[in-house]
Amino acid sequence: MVTASCMLAPGKDVRDFINNNRHRTVENVAEVRELHNEELRAITRLTTPAPVIAIYKFPDLTGQRKSNSTFALFSTAVTMDPASLLIRAFKHAGNGKFFRVVERNGLDHLTKERQLIRSTRNSLNEKEQVLPLLFAGLLIEGGVIGYDANLRSGGIGARYLGIGSQKQYREDTVSVSIRTVSVSSGEVLMEILVTKTILSVGVSQDVFRFIELGTELVEVENGATKNESVTIALQKALETGVLQMIYEGEKKGYWETAPAGEAQ
Repeated sequence: MVTASCMLAPGKDVRDFINNNRHRTVENVAEVRELHNEELRAITRLTTPAPVIAIYKFPDLTGQRKSNSTFALFSTAVTMDPASLLIRAFKHAGNGKFFRVVERNGLDHLTKERQLIRSTRNSLNEKEQVLPLLFAGLLIEGGVIGYDANLRSGGIGARYLGIGSQKQYREDTVSVSIRTVSVSSGEVLMEILVTKTILSVGVSQDVFRFIELGTELVEVENGATKNESVTIALQKALETGVLQMIYEGEKKGYWETAPAGEAQ
């Protein structure tokens, strides 16, 4: 990656710079993401009908705050809406054909909109009725139940004649629990616990030398740090949990599946 800085005069130069780089900027920044777990995306359900599931809430139960190894920040360590990532995992399973997902996270908004449609049609004396909501046979419960920061850390380094190099790492973990509950009986049919490791790595080099007969000091430092995205790590954990739940359901006889390329 090559970076460059330049001084732009206000007005036309700024507009030209934005217009010339608009397509490249949007293309590099905005990206439509697929499921990280290819096995979950490609799995095929052989039995019918498709299970209908509902997710009312899937909260962050840890209360963990972001840490900079010195003190906790006000921002939460994980996203405050893990339910969106879980809904995405269920909705895109089997290329969107394995489950039928009904909206329950925004049920208040959905109910108000249906009431508005119903009242409008009544005022216009229209006889067409609002279709009934699709009900779910399975409820998905659980949440993010653990976030352990700085679970393991370490590093290695060496220095010789003022020239040194070092490498450091830090390991966090996030844990999620997913339960499948039968609506008809209230029984917990399946429960999956998934733990995902989150790694951070930092590499640096430095030079510390005296020149000009020890009268002048030259010090040069260079380094880079790479942190694994907590949101992506959480999404991978949820996708793994959904895939494992599908396999558990197959063992219990709730449905039958076929890997990618093996469906008839």
